[in-house]
Amino acid sequence: MHDIAEFLRGHDPFAQLDEQELEALAARTQVEFFAAGAVIYTQGQPPLDHVLVVRRGNLELMDQGRVLDMLGEGELVGHPSMLSGLPTGWAVRAGEDTLCYRLAAEDVTPLLARPEGLRYLARSLLARPRRGASAVARDGDAADMPGRRLVHEPPVVCTPDTSIREAARRMADERATCVLVDVGDGEVGIVTDNDMRVRVVAEGTSTDEPLSRVMTAPAVTAGADRPGSELLLTMIDNAIRHLPVLSERGKVIGVVTDTDLLAVHARSPLVVRRAIEDARDMAELRAAAHRLGPTVVELFDGRTSARNIAAITASVLDAVVRRVIDMQAPDEPRHGFVWLALGSFGRREPVPSSDADSALAWDGGPRPEMVELAKNVVVDLESAGFPADRHGSNAANPFFARPVEEFRAAMRAWLADPIKRELLVPVSLFYDARQIAGDGTAPSMREMLAESENRGPLLRLLGRLALAQRPPTGFLRDIVVEHGGQHGGRFDIKRGGLLPIVDIARYAGGVAGSPYTSTPERLRAGAQAGVLRPEEARTLEEAFDLFASLRLEHQVEQLRASAPPDDFVHPRALNNLTRRYVREAFRAVSSVQRGLSSGMTWN
Repeated sequence: MHDIAEFLRGHDPFAQLDEQELEALAARTQVEFFAAGAVIYTQGQPPLDHVLVVRRGNLELMDQGRVLDMLGEGELVGHPSMLSGLPTGWAVRAGEDTLCYRLAAEDVTPLLARPEGLRYLARSLLARPRRGASAVARDGDAADMPGRRLVHEPPVVCTPDTSIREAARRMADERATCVLVDVGDGEVGIVTDNDMRVRVVAEGTSTDEPLSRVMTAPAVTAGADRPGSELLLTMIDNAIRHLPVLSERGKVIGVVTDTDLLAVHARSPLVVRRAIEDARDMAELRAAAHRLGPTVVELFDGRTSARNIAAITASVLDAVVRRVIDMQAPDEPRHGFVWLALGSFGRREPVPSSDADSALAWDGGPRPEMVELAKNVVVDLESAGFPADRHGSNAANPFFARPVEEFRAAMRAWLADPIKRELLVPVSLFYDARQIAGDGTAPSMREMLAESENRGPLLRLLGRLALAQRPPTGFLRDIVVEHGGQHGGRFDIKRGGLLPIVDIARYAGGVAGSPYTSTPERLRAGAQAGVLRPEEARTLEEAFDLFASLRLEHQVEQLRASAPPDDFVHPRALNNLTRRYVREAFRAVSSVQRGLSSGMTWN
């Protein structure tokens, strides 16, 4: 239970609990695992009696089959339905193999009712801090939306002498959770579904009585121009779940509920994803996809973690690929193929500068239309802002576009005798592969390695790859920089920082037989299998997050300046403390590499 308590301690709204409360909560926490693609909640299912906290992996929020957003480590899901007593607003699906903690309503509701819990809801779901909100955020963020845009349906309005029975019938017909009462003089009363349960059913009030008998008047109201973040705080401060919204002239234009504000929270990735899926032609698709850059800046300004921004970026590419393939032959659906994201997109770890490494595999023998599809998709992805690898690691290259059986034959050969140095790149790329489109059977390096009785040669190749990229040799005194060329005086944070950790994790995950593609998950699997010591895995994961955050921060500033993003960071851009952390991270990576090198068998 200690591990659960320590994890919860690091995430709001649990951070304010004392040691005894945390241990008691951890003791009642259930651990649940969801395989990638598993549907956890369906849209409109009965109100939930619990919440889930993401421990590892990610959960996708879906509306009518469309992925709208993604929740990562430490984030809650299910609380809007649990708090409101209403059916689930969105479906929830595991975006990858995901571990969650399940907390019962009776444990979470009192916690969220505390002042810090209520503030957590407002802060974490709505009041996202930023340096300067752009049109993208204003277009899709409930925190910035004025009240008039958060109202979805006209209000149900009755007079004070309307019978409770008639009001209840109208609420049922309109599927409303409250009815407003026009009491005159510009004021309104309100009767909610909770009032019906408590003041009518529980107290035995006759349904022939007028609404005035059970209404709350005057109701707390808000102006139509007030942003969503202020509306939620008003509701919190007044302990209400329904807030009538008034026009400038004092006319009721609708009611905003806590569920509207909590569940409709649409970060800018929602807007981008929806625009991609709704695009009618390539011009619209390109316009939608090119909004990813501003979205990344918005997410960064909103203090979204580098891991989550990377996962969102990969999710956007997934949506673009699927839409491009649909557009290639809308009247001739293709079957028996798979499109694979390779490299950083396969691991869900890209940044704005990442190339879109890819492969296309299909069932059966030669299919010229598949070769043509691969070339066209790569071209369209390039125009949408996802450039292909300049060294040819993409589906336009025949090496990366061929029948499934040819891929498998090649992989069997790699397993048997992977001695050629030129295999380092394709083996690493395919070991990170992730299927993102198509209904065929994907060739899987990870599965073939796990099933093979002759795993040694390929694991040794992955081991050599884990030692191929070394941190800068002079890091003990300072950060080693490039000595000449256009990057002179700067250091390559990808090659010197991230790649060694990614390669170590790939090797550790391979030895452990891990099905995961993400670097942190592979490090943890390596620790569990004894390939890495637990403290080494934790240190490497922290170093990975440090380098990923610095790399993203560097590229976000380049995006602000309309400059092409790259991986070369000037040491002067880092403060003294950060430089010290970077040097310590280099030292840790180098130490792990030395340990792996001495423990590997190379014959």
